[in-house]
Amino acid sequence: MEALEKFGNICYVMMMPFKRQALVEFENIDSADRCLTYGTKEAVYIAGQQAFFNYSTSKRITRPTNADDPNSGNKVLLLSIQNPLYPITTDVLYTVCNPIGNVQRIVIFKRNGIQAMVEFESIQNAQRAKAALNGADIYAGCCTLKIEYARPSRLNVIRNDNDSWDYTKPFLVRRERGKTRQRQAILGEHPASYGDNSYGSHCPLLPLPTNTRFKRSSHDLPEVVAYPLLQSSSYMGHASSSVAMVSGLHPERMNCNRIFNLLCLYGNIEKVKFMKSVPGTALVEMGDEYAVDRAITHLNNIKVFSKRLNVCVSKQQAVIPSQVFELEDGSSSYKDFSMTRNNRFTSAGQASKNIIQPPSCVLHFYNVPPPVTEEELQRLCSEHGVPGFIKFKVFDAKPSSKTISGLLEFDSKTDAVEVLTVLNHYQIRIPNGSNPYTLKLCFSTSSHL
Repeated sequence: MEALEKFGNICYVMMMPFKRQALVEFENIDSADRCLTYGTKEAVYIAGQQAFFNYSTSKRITRPTNADDPNSGNKVLLLSIQNPLYPITTDVLYTVCNPIGNVQRIVIFKRNGIQAMVEFESIQNAQRAKAALNGADIYAGCCTLKIEYARPSRLNVIRNDNDSWDYTKPFLVRRERGKTRQRQAILGEHPASYGDNSYGSHCPLLPLPTNTRFKRSSHDLPEVVAYPLLQSSSYMGHASSSVAMVSGLHPERMNCNRIFNLLCLYGNIEKVKFMKSVPGTALVEMGDEYAVDRAITHLNNIKVFSKRLNVCVSKQQAVIPSQVFELEDGSSSYKDFSMTRNNRFTSAGQASKNIIQPPSCVLHFYNVPPPVTEEELQRLCSEHGVPGFIKFKVFDAKPSSKTISGLLEFDSKTDAVEVLTVLNHYQIRIPNGSNPYTLKLCFSTSSHL
């Protein structure tokens, strides 16, 4: 609003975080015309990113609530968590939301990224939580909350666990992963030190921003929300192991390198091993359990080479290089990636540059030598038997830059996933060049070009 209010009075704004878009309704059409005209001639930056403008097909933004009426609205909020570097559980969201207003129920779902619905005791509590938390980071520089009112007026929770919880019914069974098909154990249940609450105590929300976007009157909310301090070992992720099991792999087109190309976007890869006893299945040892959780969140159930992947936590705590055999493409069924320079989370500084994104139809490419053209990239796709892109964009580079970067848009998310799986880390050689350039690919935050 701060960037656009110079064009005229703004009536309403609707955020669409997963599309990286927003609808802005001005008080009159002249203001919208001024905004669009200015945007076509001069660059407009919002939060450091250049924004592009076009007319919407909607004449008016539908209001889910009347924000001016304290008795209107919904007591259920929809939370979209952007850039979720760390696992989000009911414990985390309860700790974030409950100090502002009594939370009754939470449901977390993972369809396009991570979202959650939080039901408060009253509409007023929900309004205060939305005003206080919208735009705040749960952890520094990540897990950003985008909040709007949800459509349901009440949540239905059937069990209390890490993805759903009814705080009015503490007696609901907390079902552990795999409990229903558990074999008889020699020593029975887990020892007391590994109780149900494997996530430890609650984690703190970072201090709320103090800029003008979050100003509110004193009767709306206390000045300081007291969150409990983070203990050094209090937060454990969803995954109980740093090993992921990936099944549904194409027997002829998938190998250790291609599994690395895809999963390295979500954490360091230590080792990959295909299982001889279970065709189309591989064990992937990652840097930590957080990486496994991110891989499960974003890659489970996606399609690669016409086969749907299943990504879950393995019971193994490490990948052992046993029963090594030859895959159908002639490569080894086992590979150690612990020393590769293509891992992207080897330091805190390097990890902070990665934007954790779900698969999309737009790929961001970088570290490409300037002589490479759009036609050469298309030919590269064709030579490797993967779909070509439909749109191509190169970012302006500094005169001293030795590489170029840009975006590739594909017909579908599946096409983009297959291209990334095959061509990520491809070695590009140029005439008279001493060393090859390693093509780097990742999913873009843009939904289209």
